[in-house]
Amino acid sequence: MEHGNMNLTLKVWKQKNKDAKGKFETYDAKGISPDMSFLEMFDVVNEKLISDGKEPVAFDHDCREGICGMCSMYINGRPHGPKGGVTTCQLHMRSFKDGDTIVVEPWRSAAFPVIKDLAVDRSSFDRIMAAGGFVSVNTGNAKDANNILIPKYDADTAFDAAACIGCGACVAACKNSSAMLFVSAKVSQLSLLPQGQIEKQDRVLNMVKQMDEEGFGNCTNTGACEAECPKSISLENIARMNREYTGASFTQNKV
Repeated sequence: MEHGNMNLTLKVWKQKNKDAKGKFETYDAKGISPDMSFLEMFDVVNEKLISDGKEPVAFDHDCREGICGMCSMYINGRPHGPKGGVTTCQLHMRSFKDGDTIVVEPWRSAAFPVIKDLAVDRSSFDRIMAAGGFVSVNTGNAKDANNILIPKYDADTAFDAAACIGCGACVAACKNSSAMLFVSAKVSQLSLLPQGQIEKQDRVLNMVKQMDEEGFGNCTNTGACEAECPKSISLENIARMNREYTGASFTQNKV
């Protein structure tokens, strides 16, 4: 073993598809540099498996820069692993010790069926977003941005909500597999801004309806979602969405 490198044992969930019965398989990860990301470590393991004529571990990834949210894994019982505020691709192997055993699983939610191994189908999130519809925009002459006055608090809060990357860690962390943090972040980023006002009521009603139809659980405010969110999306968004949903429901029933 090179100086400073680590030898690790991986217990990885292997599952052929959503209908198959899965199980843990044990793999050796040898000569792993502490400067590697968690995904780079898996690349090394998969290269060895392929060279040995064995099937590699399937996992999702795209940007590897903490932006796309695709690298979602449950690592030693926590979404995205032991570090707060980072995605799996930003987690470095120096967060572990030589000789460690690392248990890796996919998201566990009926609304996120397993595609294969650690990769899950999160198209339920896409359908929730689609249910939100469009934003009406006046397509006449472009206005100067300074003509649309937005209080700084609203702009900052909307920006914080918009930081959500839709990775699903909130669902994975929740004992009820609730998607409330994700949906409330997407509702908030538009409802806080003047551009999102026209469809405001329809948007929250339709997105919550779609969320329920996808089979996500209910929110019981344990706060696990905020604690495990790599972008630290606030629970305040859930309270905001509940207020908006109640108001929209009342208005709709009144009409």
